[in-house]
Amino acid sequence: MAFFTFTLLAILFILYNLVLIVPMREVCVIERLGKFRAVLEPGFHILIPFFDRVAYRHEIREQCINIPPQNCISRDNIQIEVDGLVYLKVMDGHKASYGIEDYHRAAINLAQTTMRSEVGKLSLSQTFSERENLNEGIVREIDLASEPWGIKVLRYEIMNITPSRNVINTLEKQMEAEREKRAEITLATAEKEATINLSMGERQEAINLSEGEKQKRINEAEGRAREISLVAEATAEGVKLLSRAINKPGGNDAMKLRLLESFIGQVRNIFKSAEVSVVPVELARMQAFFAGIEQVAEGAQGGRS
Repeated sequence: MAFFTFTLLAILFILYNLVLIVPMREVCVIERLGKFRAVLEPGFHILIPFFDRVAYRHEIREQCINIPPQNCISRDNIQIEVDGLVYLKVMDGHKASYGIEDYHRAAINLAQTTMRSEVGKLSLSQTFSERENLNEGIVREIDLASEPWGIKVLRYEIMNITPSRNVINTLEKQMEAEREKRAEITLATAEKEATINLSMGERQEAINLSEGEKQKRINEAEGRAREISLVAEATAEGVKLLSRAINKPGGNDAMKLRLLESFIGQVRNIFKSAEVSVVPVELARMQAFFAGIEQVAEGAQGGRS
C-alpha cells in the first residue's frame, strides 16, 4: 500500500513537471539545465522533467505603474512636486528576463529621471498648459531607453503638479493683484465709455436743437414769405376789383367819397395826437403880431440894462 502511494505521488510529480499550461495573459521563459531554451506562448506544452524549468513568468497585458511624487525644478527655478502613471507592455519575454534585473523598478526610475529632465525645460505655467506635450516627451525618452529591456512604453500621464507652499502663496497674491488690475481697468473703461456716451449725447442734443432752430427759422421764413405772397395777391386782387368798380357808372364818385372819408379820419387822428391849436386865420395873425411886439419890448429892456 505504501509503495503504491509512493508510486502514485512520483507519477503525479513527474506529470506536474512534464505538463505546462501557460495562461492567456502570460508568457513563460524556459531554461534547460540553467540555459535559456525557449519562450512559451499561452497554451499546452510538454517539458522534460528535472531538465526544463520555468525560470520567469511575464504579464503580457498592459501594465499601469504608479510613479511616486518627486521634486522637480522648472526652468524659472520654481520647485514643484510631480507624480504620474506609466503604461507599459512586455513585448519580448527573453529581453525582459535577461536584459534587465527588474523592469518595473527600472521603468519607475527612468520615468522619474526623464520627468525631472523634461520639467526642467519648461516654466511653471508651461507645465500646466503643455501637459500633453510633456507626457509625449517623457514617453518618447522612456521608450528609447527601454527598448533593450523588451518592453514597450505606451503612454505616460502626469497626475498632479503641486508647487511648494511659498510658490502657491506668491501665485495667489499675483492672481489677486491681477484681478484688482483687471477690475480697475474695467472700471476705467466703463467710466471712459460713460464719458464718451455723455459727450455724444450732449453733442447730439446740441445738433438736434440747432436743427430744430434751423427748421423753425425756415418755417417762419416760409410763413412770412407765404404771408407776403398772400397779401400781395390779395392787394392785387383788390386793385383789380377796385379798377373794375371805378369803371362802372358812379364808380369814380364813390372812390372820391371814400378818399375824402379816409382823409377826414386821418386828420382827426392827427389832431388828437399832436399839440396843435386850430383857430381862424385873422385871429392867428393878431396873435402873431402881439407876440412880435412882446419880443421887441423884451429886447429894448435888455439893451438899457
